Amino acid sequence: MALFNKAFAEQQGGEFILRIEDSDKARSSEQSERDILTCLSWLNLHWDEGPDIGGQSGPYRVSERLEIYQQRCAELVDAGGAFRCFCSADRLDELRRDQQKRGETTRYDGKCLTLSADEIKRRIDAGESHVVRLRVPDQGVCTFEDQIRGGIAIPWGQVDMQVLLKSDGYPTYHLAATVDDHEMGITHILRGDEWLSSCPKHVLLYEYFGWQYQQLCHLPLLRNTDQSKLSKRKNPTGIQYYRDRGYLPEALLNYLATMGWSMPDEREQFSYAEFVDKLDLGRVRPRGPVFDTEKLDWMNGRYLRDMDEGALKQRFITWIGQKGVQDLLPLVKDRVERFDQVVPKVDYLIGERALPSPATLTGKGLAPEDVLLICDFTLKTFEEVKTWDSAVLGDAIREVAAATDYKLRDFLAPLFVAISGRSVALPLFDSLAVLGPETSRARLREAIEVLGGVSKKRQKQHDKRWQSLRNSTSG
Repeated sequence: MALFNKAFAEQQGGEFILRIEDSDKARSSEQSERDILTCLSWLNLHWDEGPDIGGQSGPYRVSERLEIYQQRCAELVDAGGAFRCFCSADRLDELRRDQQKRGETTRYDGKCLTLSADEIKRRIDAGESHVVRLRVPDQGVCTFEDQIRGGIAIPWGQVDMQVLLKSDGYPTYHLAATVDDHEMGITHILRGDEWLSSCPKHVLLYEYFGWQYQQLCHLPLLRNTDQSKLSKRKNPTGIQYYRDRGYLPEALLNYLATMGWSMPDEREQFSYAEFVDKLDLGRVRPRGPVFDTEKLDWMNGRYLRDMDEGALKQRFITWIGQKGVQDLLPLVKDRVERFDQVVPKVDYLIGERALPSPATLTGKGLAPEDVLLICDFTLKTFEEVKTWDSAVLGDAIREVAAATDYKLRDFLAPLFVAISGRSVALPLFDSLAVLGPETSRARLREAIEVLGGVSKKRQKQHDKRWQSLRNSTSG
């Protein structure tokens, strides 16, 4: 999405603005923002305005614009376009379950729409927690234009009375993005097609505010080879993973540019400048393109072979430096007598490791289903880790191991092989810290595939047991 937005803005003589949507306080962090800035910079997708360089449209973080959203929301409430809702989470959960049982679209039922001004004031003065919701028509159809799909119509009966302002004073994406697009003078919105169903809410907000709506273009989402939505649970999605594996940024951009779009002459290899020159949103195909790492490897190989030797050497030296090989020396200094012994001990941390076999993964007497559960639970643990370092990882893995029926050494044994691909290697938690979250997850997924994968039935069993485990540890 950043690539297409940047290229389109550049082609049209416009500006590419980087905003940080940190409205979800539980998931947002300084590290996640740094990762965004670092990865876009590595790809040379530089922005004209943003949180690090400033600009005329700032501030650029949702958390720094709360007064703007709260003021706009108050205007909506006063004008009747939004209302205050005091419904509890338990009531909303019960409402959702009942609607699902009846096969209905899950949406808010409008219980708080009829509250009087005096009642609302009384409950606010009493300190009752509440949110602000969007008022949605009961009848009719919302129509809007998309530059890829043309005219789209969605009945208002399928549109939820979306929460606009949460009880903590933070906006949801829908309010924040709509207000920011207007305030910052955004003329074109290029985003993923998962937001298509939310467009009526945004259209309604613009109508209530009396603003001119932007040009919309919903790009197709990337898919796995099985046509499922690309996600970190199945494939590496972080740019750091591809950077650390030694892909060239220009090759990755080239490949991403072919995802749902093609050159007029159907060439597969082209520069970013050529992409900007030839980009035509009318050539974007709505069907979700498959992100094929084998095709990406082929593309990257083309770029490597096209480089002259001097540039190739410099790129390799830069990549090795980014891998931080010198930082691995403290891990091996007690295990070597000569420098030439260092590389064999850390090679699996620098490049690919040998793919483990079913025999090596179950070598400690575990059944394949045990190893599958251990790897799956560790993947779930990784998703909850906020700080990726050896001490935090060690504590998190020990905690989940203790909550299962496995001894710690039995729990760690297949993880050790899955990560290193060998029977003798550096300490597991240190290795995970060096490899980073994306590569660590990828190696665990590969180990799961080596054992035949997790069936849908078994995955449901894993998920149920995991939820029970987390409930017991949090309680």
